[in-house]
Order: sequence, then C-alpha cells, then structure tokens
Amino acid sequence: MSHYRNFKTVVYCTAQTLSARNEQQLAREWEYVEKYVGLDKVYLETFRHGVLVDEKQMRMIQNFFQSRGVETAGGITTVIPNLSEEDEKRQRIFDTFCYSNEAMRNRLKQIAEYTASLFDEFILDDFFFTSCTCEDCIREKGDRSWADFRADKMEEVSKNLIIEPARRVNPNVRITIKYPDWRESYHETGYCPERQRNLFHSIYTGTETRNTAHTDQHLPRYLSYSLMRYMENVAPGRNGGGWFDTYSCWPIDCYLEQAYLTAFSRPKEITLFQWGDLYENKLIAPLGVQLAKIDRILDAAGSPTGVPVYLPFDSCGENHLEDHLGMQGIALEPVPEFPASSPALFLTRAALEDGQIAQKLEAYLLGGGTAVVTTGFIAGLPSQDWQRLSSIRPTGRKLIADRYQVTDDPAGYYENQPPVVFDELQFGNNASWSYLNAGSGDSHSSILLLDTYGRGKLFTLAVPEPFAAFSRIPVPVMDMARRVLSSGSLYISGKNVSLFLYDNGILVLYCYASKDSVPETVEIRMLAKPERLERLEDGSPLEWTEVSRHHEGWTDREWTAKTLIAPGDFCAYRVIWDR
Repeated sequence: MSHYRNFKTVVYCTAQTLSARNEQQLAREWEYVEKYVGLDKVYLETFRHGVLVDEKQMRMIQNFFQSRGVETAGGITTVIPNLSEEDEKRQRIFDTFCYSNEAMRNRLKQIAEYTASLFDEFILDDFFFTSCTCEDCIREKGDRSWADFRADKMEEVSKNLIIEPARRVNPNVRITIKYPDWRESYHETGYCPERQRNLFHSIYTGTETRNTAHTDQHLPRYLSYSLMRYMENVAPGRNGGGWFDTYSCWPIDCYLEQAYLTAFSRPKEITLFQWGDLYENKLIAPLGVQLAKIDRILDAAGSPTGVPVYLPFDSCGENHLEDHLGMQGIALEPVPEFPASSPALFLTRAALEDGQIAQKLEAYLLGGGTAVVTTGFIAGLPSQDWQRLSSIRPTGRKLIADRYQVTDDPAGYYENQPPVVFDELQFGNNASWSYLNAGSGDSHSSILLLDTYGRGKLFTLAVPEPFAAFSRIPVPVMDMARRVLSSGSLYISGKNVSLFLYDNGILVLYCYASKDSVPETVEIRMLAKPERLERLEDGSPLEWTEVSRHHEGWTDREWTAKTLIAPGDFCAYRVIWDR
C-alpha cells in the first residue's frame, strides 16, 4: 500500500551507490527515508559510467527492499567511459554513448539484456541522447541535419539496442524513457517524444529546476509543473511521474517547491534522486509533512486545467516564456497538438514550428475562439499571413517603459516604475484596440492589443526582455493580461504567485520564496457569481465583494475575495458556482 493516496514516493539509486552498500547501510538509510517521506518503490540502477552492479549484489538489494514491502524496478544510465584508445577522438558531452561506435552499441545491448533478466520494469535515466560529432557520426549523418540524423539514430537505438534485446530476454518487461527538463532542445540531441511515445511502455519527466538564478540551465521554477503537464499531454495516462534532485537547492524552498509543483500536476509517482544523497539531508525531513498536505488537497481536486499553450513537437522559440507567465498567476496547460476545440489558447514563437499555424489560427478565430499571441510569434509569421488578421506591425525598435496605462481605467496610470524593455508595436487606431500602454517621457506604445476576426478575438501581447521582467510590471497592469488569459471562470491578482486550477472548482495558490519575498495579498477574481468560496482545509468561507467595471458602452462584473499567502506556502480553495 502506498504511503499517499494520490501518488507513490520513489527513490532512484545509482549503480555507484548500490555497488558500495551492504545490508546494514541500506537498513540505516531506509529507516531515515521511511521515517520522513515514506518509500513505496525504488529504481535500482544496473549500469552507469562503466559501473555494473553484479547479480549477487543486486539480488541482495532487491530482497532487502521487497522484504520491507517496497516495489523494485531497474534503471540504466547511458553514460560510458572510453572503451579503447580509439575512442579518444569522440568528444562526448557527459560521456553519453556514441551510437556509431560498434563496441559501445554492443555494450548497451548487453546492459539492456542484463537489466531485463533482473527486472520486469526498468527506466532509462535522462542521458539517453547523443550529441556526438565524431568523424563516424559526421560520415553517417551525410546530408541530413543533426536533428534529423539524431532522431533517426535514437529511434533505431531504442528499438535495436534496448527494447528488442530486453524483450527477447524477458517478454513481459516494461521499459520507460525519462525525458530531461530541457524540452526546447530535445530535437537537437535525438529525443523525439512524438516517435518514442509509441515505442516505450511509458515516459517519465525531469522536474528539477533547482536555484534558477545560479544554475546553468536557468529554468523557471514553474517548469516543475508545466513540463509534467506537457508530457502528460504527449502520452496521456502514460507519464509515469516527476523526478527531481537535491543539487543547487538553496534556500530549502527551492527543493521543496520542486515537490509541490510536481505533485500539483497529479503524477503517478514522485521520484527523489538519488539514494546516496538523501540520508540525513536536511532537505528531506520536511518533505513528507508537505506531501501529506498536498495529498489531502489532491483527494478533493479534479484534473488540472488551464489555457492551452501550443508547443509543437521539436519546437523552440521564446523558450520558457509560458513558465514566466505561470509564475505570475496565469494557469496554463502546455500541449503538443493544436487545441482547436479550446475556447482560448496561447501562442508563442515556438508555435511557428507548425508550418500550418497561420491557417489553423485563422480557422480558429473564424470559429469564435480567443487567441493570445506574442510579439515573437507575429515577428516570425510571414507578413502576408499576419496582415490578414491584424493592423499591428512590429517596428523592430525597442521600447523602454517606466510608465503604464490601463486604458479602460480612468485612474489606471502607474508612473515611475522600474524600467522594462518591450518590442515596440504600431497599429491602426480603432482598427486594433489598445488595452495597455507603456512608455517613457513623451513616448509610449501599446503592450496588449485586441483585434476581432470573424467571430473570434485576437490579442497581441508584447513580452518584456528578459521574460522574468513580467514580475516588474505593476500588478494592476498584469491583471489585464491575466484576465485575457483566464480560464473563463476566474483569475488572480498578485505578484510572484502561481495559480493551479482543477476542473471541479478546486484552485491552489503558491507564493514563490526568494531573497526579497514578502507575504502577498492575492485577490481571487471570479467572472461569474459564486455560491460559495471556501478554504479547502477547513471549509471556512472567504467573503467576496461585487465589483462593476464600466467600459465604453458596456459594463462587466467581477466577484473578488482577498487572501494572504506567505512565501513558500500554498493554500487551496473550493469555488461552488451559483446555479
């Protein structure tokens, strides 16, 4: 039986760690993990960087965990040292395999067979890629791009060196491919979820974001949630879980929030990497307490939902823009297929990887959908396609803004703000309509505009440079973007707070912790009258007020409630709608 009702807690154990453990050491470490987190399953790695755990040692470890009711599965990490002097010519990042090297290919096949002989399930850690550019790979690539060559190569390797050899040894073996946290670069290194999702039994997702300001990948923290949701939409029902580690996680909230955001995505498993780093680690002790709280929230929550962000397979461009918006209270749902039936959608430059995106967008608008596109999207779209839809034109110039105006608010002026750089836009007055203006001195431009097309609405959002500067835009200004990108039922007003929405009226707020964080007053703004808004934990009600907003020729209403959230805290609420 799992320690939690909504997910399993799992630990990955590297080959180096397992080779060095005896039963007494395992018992001491198991007691620690079991006490503070609870252990449902372990992935026991057979091979990593030349270390192969021998069968006798592995059987001892399997028996140890199984005798304590812990499920066991295998693991492989495809990194290997040079096998001969001839391999010195191969410059391999992280020592990943060169799959044009016959000796390395044979070794991987043997490892897959060995692992399948020990386990009915195993996972490939996220080094199952290639960036080798040795003479053999260059020759084999021929006229293909590196991306095409590596996609073809890793599909062949998956079939011929992993899946088929493993199944010959163990016809019942289930194999999982784990994807790293750098989705925008998958296609450059041979990761191809579009193909591989049909080859492997299941997939897995890396959700480690660590301290984003001081690590080399610079991943926004919301990625721990958004990438899980994206991969769930890549292979519905077959995304096995999220996986994060303890590295570069200071302060402690950087570690814990990886767990929170992973859990809010509704994973089957939450995997901690790795066994040898967990014993008496101060990051682990509070984890179980927080997971228990989230487990209670997920008892009540439905399926995650949000405005779809279209990120086609093998796409990049305006990378992680959606994650920065997610950190500013916009509930998003990244998807690899164009969401034609959704009432609203969000398109960044990554959507241009779809060669039919202009036609799809036009048909979507004609059908009555609401689309929000970025300045990066319109700059990359062929001008003749964009000019059919809007009078907005990128100028190629930059706008430095320290002043903002919310155009439908007579008091909506915000002066002397921290400077933020935007792409400058020009447009036809009253052909397109400005919701937000920004500028400096006597100069200003629009940063959120509306066009109508057919029965649909098309909003253009000028994005700041860098994307993290969304946090420097005044809250009432960002509220306009949040309202436009709302789910249609509610949105929030606040800074550095994420909103996680579920399809049965449950919502969760998380306030990010950083060096200058302070408690944040957040407004929950409902676009229809609620019957009741309550705290999920104890059912106590939140009081709301009705607010009317007057525009040119029309009025709309919102029902607003306030709540206070401290940095590093999450709070859950239930909305019961007035019928």
